[in-house]
Amino acid sequence: MAFVKVLKNKAYFKRFQVKPRRRREGKTDYRARRKMVRQDKNKFNNKKYRMVVRFTNRKCICQIMYATIRGDMVVAQATSAELAKFGIPAGYKNYAAAYCTGLLVARRVLKKFGLDEAFKGKEEIDGADYHVEDEENDKRPFKCILDVGLQTTAAGHRMWGALKGAVDGGLHIPHTNKKFPGFKASDEKGGESEYDAEAHKEKIFGGQVKDYMEMLAEEDPTKYEAHFSKYIAGDLDGEKLEEMYSDAHEKIREDPEHELAEKKGITHAKGEAGQMTASDGTEHVRNKKI
Repeated sequence: MAFVKVLKNKAYFKRFQVKPRRRREGKTDYRARRKMVRQDKNKFNNKKYRMVVRFTNRKCICQIMYATIRGDMVVAQATSAELAKFGIPAGYKNYAAAYCTGLLVARRVLKKFGLDEAFKGKEEIDGADYHVEDEENDKRPFKCILDVGLQTTAAGHRMWGALKGAVDGGLHIPHTNKKFPGFKASDEKGGESEYDAEAHKEKIFGGQVKDYMEMLAEEDPTKYEAHFSKYIAGDLDGEKLEEMYSDAHEKIREDPEHELAEKKGITHAKGEAGQMTASDGTEHVRNKKI
């Protein structure tokens, strides 16, 4: 019988270093995070802001935050679920909703720091390139960098809608239009690329949703009624989508403030086995993070 070399022996396991918890869970790319969070030593304790964009199965979440030793501190946040109060009844994770959410968090954070009057952003939405830092102003614009997490930065992705919304809202986020819808790279090496602002504008106002609604209404009315029931309940069809989003953009600029939900007055009591019992009768066990 041949001898088998033991590769993972006692010495290996004594030197083994456990990865951070969020790396083990597959939630954080620490190489990317270090690059975004790293601050020059001569800037001491200056805050380095990031615009964090995440998508769940139901909504888009945008947050402005900065990193500390204790953890990330959120300055302002907005979710696409809030768009209901701005006249958008459904479709909270498409490109148009991501744009509205980015615009909302931008106007919200600028108002918090008293910069909303100095930096109005781009009020006429046409999909064209816009950089607030190019405008002449006595004050410097609020600067942050885009944090997309583990999401692949594919061309035309919804994350660019959130970025475009925040930029049009008046934030200074370093970027190019290479990943935006409507961008076409040159076929020849060294040639000029093309950017179709109209194609981007169509995505911002839900043009792809309009096309799908009209196609489905014509080919399969039953499926159309099931898929777009909330739009139908709000008396909306494909032709009214652009007007709906235009009104939402105006309402966001008028009043971006977040309204706190009413407290329900529920109290919690902890049992001997670790279960939590609420005053409304619900009961659950809290999981410990190892």
